[in-house]
Amino acid sequence: MTQPTSLRCGPYAIDRERIAAFAAALGDPHPAYTDPAAARALGHPDTIAPPTYLAVLAARAEDALLSARPQITTLDGAVHRSQSLRHARPAHAGDTLHATVRLTEATALAGCELLTLDCEFHDADGLWVATTTSALLCRAAPGPSPAQPRPGRRRPRPRRPHDPTGSEHP
Repeated sequence: MTQPTSLRCGPYAIDRERIAAFAAALGDPHPAYTDPAAARALGHPDTIAPPTYLAVLAARAEDALLSARPQITTLDGAVHRSQSLRHARPAHAGDTLHATVRLTEATALAGCELLTLDCEFHDADGLWVATTTSALLCRAAPGPSPAQPRPGRRRPRPRRPHDPTGSEHP
């Protein structure tokens, strides 16, 4: 079975409300994120998205690509090692973006896969807006079960955290 190494995703409609909510979650009060007049005064057609806004859309595209790869058993517990963003221009309200996510590198590492993914965003006219690059450490398909002890060895007891409150929660 051929495993996909790229996937086109979208369209992603960028709107003022989501931009404002994202900026509020970041705690960034820049008026160009919430006020169209402030954004226009800076030369933009409408409110602009914070630079990291596209990382959220890239994560959706990355998840879609990785879910189609059988050796990635789950994205639960994946470690996001790094992310970089390169912008031609900010995304702004009114944009309709398409993303193409590509797996550019996969390396086996201690029972996991270290993956590098590029996600390119283009607007409705096909013009490049930005590219995100993510490095993820994901669980790989299991080999022999670590729960099975080797012959002649005792199975270690599972460790439980000490709970001084006496509750039943682990």
